[in-house]
Amino acid sequence: MLNTPTSEPTPSNEPAAAKAYRALERMIVTLELAPGSIATEGALIERLGLGRTPVREAIQRLAWEGLVEIRPRAGLAITPLHPGDWVRVIDARWGLELVLARSAARYVTTEAAARFHIAAIGMQDAVVANNVIAYLEADKAMDEALSLAAENPFAARFAAPLQTHSRRFWYRYRTETSLAEAAGQHVLLIQAILQHDEAAADHEADRLMTLLRAHAEAVARR
Repeated sequence: MLNTPTSEPTPSNEPAAAKAYRALERMIVTLELAPGSIATEGALIERLGLGRTPVREAIQRLAWEGLVEIRPRAGLAITPLHPGDWVRVIDARWGLELVLARSAARYVTTEAAARFHIAAIGMQDAVVANNVIAYLEADKAMDEALSLAAENPFAARFAAPLQTHSRRFWYRYRTETSLAEAAGQHVLLIQAILQHDEAAADHEADRLMTLLRAHAEAVARR
């Protein structure tokens, strides 16, 4: 188990576009915006209580990431979930995760370490409470800590949408054991990073991807 840090880093003065993106991404990942459904910009603006410009910027980013399709005069289509695509997402993500894990172990700062601690504790608490949504939030925090610690914006930029796609697939196709398995492997990876052990971080990231791909393959075979 990891000890709670004395202070928790929290985003301050987060831009409205970032708030809109974070809220819409969460709704897509948790299927609150159902795969294959149609939404409108106006409905999302009303739902989020944010202005047109930040919501539009968030939608553009989600479209670039492949989570929505903008259809002029027809609304926004939420990307469908095809079971076989989960394997493709993991395969595309795999090498990037190893790069990020090794780099994070090498360069992790005090700020990033605090974020990793909070993510790990959030995952452990989510398992105890069997709270899948809390786990997803901790997993997102873990990915953001990894991006911060690795100091490789090129790898982080391409990994981020794949991480989001993977979370959505995991949420849709999780099993009774998925939560504890995924959280446990993430915590092992975090521990390796915090110990500045590049080889161990590479190994644990590889084990995490192996675990996720096994789940994806099982889903694709159904």
